[in-house]
Amino acid sequence: MRWGGGRESNNVEDRRSGGGMGRGIVGGGVGVVVVVVVAMFLGVDPSLVLSLLDGNQSGMSVQAPAQKPPANDLQAKFVSVVLADTEDTWHALFKQGGAQYREPKLVLFRGAVQSACGNAQAAMGPFYCPGDEKVYIDLAFFDELQKRFKAPGDFAQAYVIAHEIGHHVQNLLGISAKVHAARQRVSETEYNKLSVRLELQADCLAGIWAHHADRSRQILESGDIEEALGAATAVGDDRMQMQARGYVTPESFSHGSSEQRARWFRRGLDSGQFAQCDTFKARNM
Repeated sequence: MRWGGGRESNNVEDRRSGGGMGRGIVGGGVGVVVVVVVAMFLGVDPSLVLSLLDGNQSGMSVQAPAQKPPANDLQAKFVSVVLADTEDTWHALFKQGGAQYREPKLVLFRGAVQSACGNAQAAMGPFYCPGDEKVYIDLAFFDELQKRFKAPGDFAQAYVIAHEIGHHVQNLLGISAKVHAARQRVSETEYNKLSVRLELQADCLAGIWAHHADRSRQILESGDIEEALGAATAVGDDRMQMQARGYVTPESFSHGSSEQRARWFRRGLDSGQFAQCDTFKARNM
């Protein structure tokens, strides 16, 4: 991915100093199981899980103050450049639609972090919190992406960021709120189906970013698309469930299969059109 010399975003908050939080979140039992399950996915709206983790624990959280990443931190610089590129892309696309894009913040943390959605551990993976409109990433996840998920490459990392920014776009458009409001009205199985559509749309929106960013700034290099497709495939529900327990239960999918995630990212990448990302009307997921 061609990112050197790109504009850096002013919306990166570095909370890595001081260890993130002053106390642990999970003490064992159900909490550990929840974190292990959620850690398999790139999550959105973790408020339900986070409330379980935060639970009835006593003590105060000590949150490191937000600051800009150091200038010599190459990985943080990469994240900042990718975030800036998503800003440029979505500002332009929202403007074309007669709307104004509101930029999210991206928080770098280490180990654990406190958000408007609750307290989270790095094991949960990157997530977007609609309550404060911030994306949270422990950069150690990118090492996991390469080693555990076998999805190396800078554009695989860019896909992860763009996917979470896709959730921010959904939040601004009111899509996320409609899906989450349905939680109280439908069964768990039906809600899982809605969650899959939400996640696959975020994958498609990540593809839209890549489409327009490459047309405007020629960011893609040979092999980049394969890196992103590899990352999307690696975090499919079917693959993660098989790795975790040796069998797959499609009715419990919340993010989509490996094939679906890769296909919807590719759909956004090829078309660059939001209309092609309407997963809620699609018959074939």
